[in-house]
Amino acid sequence: MDFGFTEEQEMLRNMAAKFFEKECPYDKVRELEESDLGYSPEMWAKMAELGWLGVLFPEEYGGYGGQFTDIALIMEEMGKAAFPSPFFSTVIQCGLTILEGGSEEQKNDLLGRIAEGSLIMALAQFEEEGSYLPAGIRLNAGLHGDHYVLNGTKMFVMDANVADKLIVVAGAGDAGITLFLVDAKDPGITITKMPTIAMDNNCEVIFKEVKIPKDNILWEVGKGWEILERIAPKAAVAKSAEMVGGCRICIDKSNAYAKERVQYGKPIGGYQIIQHYMANMLLAYDTTYNYLYKVVWMIDQGMEVGLEASAVKAALNEQYKFISERAIQIHGAIGTSREYDTGLFYRRAKASEYIVGDSSYHYEKIAQGLNL
Repeated sequence: MDFGFTEEQEMLRNMAAKFFEKECPYDKVRELEESDLGYSPEMWAKMAELGWLGVLFPEEYGGYGGQFTDIALIMEEMGKAAFPSPFFSTVIQCGLTILEGGSEEQKNDLLGRIAEGSLIMALAQFEEEGSYLPAGIRLNAGLHGDHYVLNGTKMFVMDANVADKLIVVAGAGDAGITLFLVDAKDPGITITKMPTIAMDNNCEVIFKEVKIPKDNILWEVGKGWEILERIAPKAAVAKSAEMVGGCRICIDKSNAYAKERVQYGKPIGGYQIIQHYMANMLLAYDTTYNYLYKVVWMIDQGMEVGLEASAVKAALNEQYKFISERAIQIHGAIGTSREYDTGLFYRRAKASEYIVGDSSYHYEKIAQGLNL
């Protein structure tokens, strides 16, 4: 059992770190947060040139056939940079869903376009109540001859405002939950960007008489939830890698600030309470970091990771909030301001908790995995 990184993976990590440092410093992150698009198409194209958008896809579908460790390293560096982009929604949520449930024709078409950077996608799963369970899917696609018709609303759809295509999770009459490929530019679709604590591309999507050909179904009618369940562990681990990167930066920035901020005649890092804060932050980080890459290794070995993926996501939901909150306390109230970088991570910690399952959801999954 070797959790170490290969020379190529270390090169990938270093390349990603240098890319984000050069292309997207934190001032640029703040600029992108306040823009309509919420990301940089120029940076997206550069990431495609580097091959990052196709790392997870087999070569026969236009990808590079990389390991899951590769994507975890990229996501970790994205987390350190607080990098805003449709990477997670396009490559992880939709790319893995297509890879798992798409036809050969769909894989050849869609995955290749994702890898080359010409296709952005978003997963439209949640509705007003925000349930992670199949019972929360109320949107229904009625069958009319040779096509389905969608009417209803999806909420919290990440990156729908910049997407070319959506994967819509909906009922198909009595057949059950089905995944539909939908043109995001359809005139019957209205997309509204929602204000959120993370200042991200979280959207409301309204469907009105949207026609979907029968060919635009992933896998089979009524089998949609099975596909989502199969890709969920990998999605949770990928998001966890991004979160652990944010934890690391909160620690580094707090450590540097504690050494330079002088109060009552000495740096605040000399006070025991700050030292204990930093010690607990580091313990929380080290524990989750090492467990994360154990789970990443298990994925690359082809092992079942449902229980472990829920454990690492639940842990990071709590530890990212804890570490970023302590970072804010060390900086004082100024840490939440737009001038200080710690605020970027404090906001993302709370938003990330609900992506691919909050803590309560994953605690239930863990209990199920333990047959309780």
